[in-house]
Amino acid sequence: MSLMPDPTFYPSPGMAMKAAPEHIAYVSLLNVGKNWKRDAMGVIDVDPHSPTYGQLVGLVDFPGNDNELHHFGWNACSACLCPQNPHPHMERRYLIVPGIASSRINILDKKAGHNNPEIVKVIEPEEFTEKTGYTSPHTIHCGPDGIYGSALGSASGNGPGGIFLMDANTFELKGPWEKERGPQNLAYDFWWHLGNDTMITSEWGTPNMVKGGLNPELLLAGKYGRKLHIWDLDKHRHLQELDLGAEQQMVLELRPAHDPNKTFGFVGVVVSLKDLSSSIWMWYREGGGKNSKWGVRKVIEISAEPADPEDLPPLLQGFKAVPPLITDINLSLDDRFLLCFVLGDR
Repeated sequence: MSLMPDPTFYPSPGMAMKAAPEHIAYVSLLNVGKNWKRDAMGVIDVDPHSPTYGQLVGLVDFPGNDNELHHFGWNACSACLCPQNPHPHMERRYLIVPGIASSRINILDKKAGHNNPEIVKVIEPEEFTEKTGYTSPHTIHCGPDGIYGSALGSASGNGPGGIFLMDANTFELKGPWEKERGPQNLAYDFWWHLGNDTMITSEWGTPNMVKGGLNPELLLAGKYGRKLHIWDLDKHRHLQELDLGAEQQMVLELRPAHDPNKTFGFVGVVVSLKDLSSSIWMWYREGGGKNSKWGVRKVIEISAEPADPEDLPPLLQGFKAVPPLITDINLSLDDRFLLCFVLGDR
C-alpha cells in the first residue's frame, strides 16, 4: 500500500485544471423495455491522439436486467486529502455503480486495465435495504471519511429517502447517515461545502413515484420535489429547508462552487407548472459567518417553446408549449462557466 497520494488527486481546483486530461470515460448504457438485455458500463476512448478515439473500447455487463444505472462514482477522490480527515493512501481504483430500479450496487475494479474493469463485488438489494433502511440508491460521491450515497426512498418504496455510508476499503455498508432528519422526506442529489461542514441535498420523488416514469397526476398536483435541504455535515443533522415554490417541480442536479472558500452553488429545476419553463437557482450563504442562514434565488430561466396543441400529448395541450426540461448542469473548475443540458429541441 502506497503512503503517497494518488497522483490523480489534486489539492486545489487550479492544480486539477493544469493536469493532463483523462483518456478514458466510463458511460452507463441502459436497456429500455423488457428485452431481457442487461445494463452495461461502456468504456470510451477520449484521447484525441488515439487511433480508437471516440470508440467503445470496453464493455461490462451487469448481473440482472432490472438495474437502471444512474449516477455512479469513485471510491476515492481529492476529498481524501481533506485536512479534517486525511486518507492520502487511498487510490482511485473502484467504481461504485448503483441501480435505482434493482437497489443493487456493483463494485468495479479497474486494476486489470482502464479498458477492462471487472465486477469484484455485488451488494444485492436485500442486503442494501437491511443495512441502510433505504431502497433505490441513486448518486455516489467519495467523501473524506468514506463513500456517501443517496437513496430515493425507504424499504416500503415511499419516503423518506436519504444518505447512506459505505466503507471505502471493504465496501461494507455502514448504515444511514442522518441522525436528525428534520422535515426532509424526498431525496435525489447531494453535495457539500467541506470547509463549512455543510451538506446540501435536493429532491425528486420516492421510488413508488418514479418507477413507472413521470406521473402526470402527481406532477400537476405538485407532488415532486421542490426544496433544498441544508445539513450539518459533521453532526449529521438537518439545519434549514429552502422552498423554491409549489410550482417548481423536480429540483435535481447540485453543483457547488469548487473553490472551498466560496459558499454558493447551482441547482437545476426541470419544470415550472406555471409556464413549463425550466430554471437554474443559486443557493448562497446570506452572511459571512458559519452560523449565517442560507438563501436561494432563481438566476436563469429557459422558456418553453410555443407549439400547436394538436402536435402535443394531452398533458401539454393546455399549455400550448413544449418544455425545455433541464436534465443536467455542470460548473467549470474555475467556477466561471455553468453548462446546461436541455432535453427538448431549442
